[in-house]
Amino acid sequence: MPGHFREPPPAGNRLPPPRPGAGRMHRLSSLLRGVPAAPMGRSAAMAAAAGGSGGGRQAVVAQLLLVVLQLAGSCGAGSTAALPVVINTWAFRKATETAWRVLQLGGSELDAVEKGCGQCEIDQCDGSVGYGGSPDESGETTLDAMIMDGNTMEVGAVADLRRVKNAIGVARKVIEHTKHTLLVGESASLFAVRMGFPYEDLTTPKSLSIYSKWLNQSCQPNYWKNVVPDSSKSCGPYKRLEKVICEKWTISQRNVHNHDTIGMVVIGGNGTVASGTSTNGGVHKIPGRVGDSPIAGAGSYADSTAGGAAATGDGDIMMRFLPSYQAVEYMRMGMDPTVACQKVISRIQKYVPEFFGAVICANTTGSYAGCMQHKSLKWELFLKINPRPGKTKQN
Repeated sequence: MPGHFREPPPAGNRLPPPRPGAGRMHRLSSLLRGVPAAPMGRSAAMAAAAGGSGGGRQAVVAQLLLVVLQLAGSCGAGSTAALPVVINTWAFRKATETAWRVLQLGGSELDAVEKGCGQCEIDQCDGSVGYGGSPDESGETTLDAMIMDGNTMEVGAVADLRRVKNAIGVARKVIEHTKHTLLVGESASLFAVRMGFPYEDLTTPKSLSIYSKWLNQSCQPNYWKNVVPDSSKSCGPYKRLEKVICEKWTISQRNVHNHDTIGMVVIGGNGTVASGTSTNGGVHKIPGRVGDSPIAGAGSYADSTAGGAAATGDGDIMMRFLPSYQAVEYMRMGMDPTVACQKVISRIQKYVPEFFGAVICANTTGSYAGCMQHKSLKWELFLKINPRPGKTKQN
């Protein structure tokens, strides 16, 4: 057992996997029809979206399309859709539907992002979002989240949040009750409690099992380098080597279940853009590590004059290039979302050819796209849109 182990803090479903696809393809499914409900206030809209009473889904979900883009080392693009649009990384369909429901009930775009990402925190999407996943090398699960208002350019974010499950909710409170942008660590947890969030244990039997298995595998893989003892063969505690050796990013840390985040972009009927992220970070990360998710411009970015974008993948690499900000700037320059996404991926690939990452983009006309780099992995992005005649294509 490594010397840096500490006991998890005291105590205070995953969505089903996507159906196997047929490779590089699109699927259009779940054409839902109903009558939109009359608009209601924010609190009522968010409460109903959270679990909702009565009336049920069909009473509030207007005619829409659920679009699934299945990508394998490629880009996918959809024709311009009537606003609003909800776009989400990975196969987190329930999160997308929750965000859409908030809009249909009269909630704001920021409300939709908060509740959509919050749904993933509840569902522990893919083990990479919410409590009970991605234990760090001390066995503790910590959370990062960010939310951005594309009208005011306000951002609220938390990182290394401990013992509080609703990270995206705490990030929203950073916007509403502080003049700051990012709060971290134990101080972020204290802020959350002051805002009314309860302390809760983020550790589960599953996360403890992941941690125990890792210890039994001599703490492999891990994120250390240039240390003794040899971090590729044994656990710590580690000390630095006097001679620094340059190393490449290793494949052992790059896999589909270590992609770090749900990223969501919501564009309302009037073109207002909001975005957000939530994650439990890289599994077996060094305690204190913060990835791209809570960093504005890296994890996601929103600007109601241009559009929104979100990124997922190797967070330690992605955050060095601010891909979400860059994608929105490309769209501001007049590029369509497909080109914007492609250029962002190409820019990172120039420096890190074998990185694993993906970017989703949507502009204020409702055009959307997703682009990923790694050819050996399939990636799905989920959207909800108001349908407009047009053909979906893949590049």
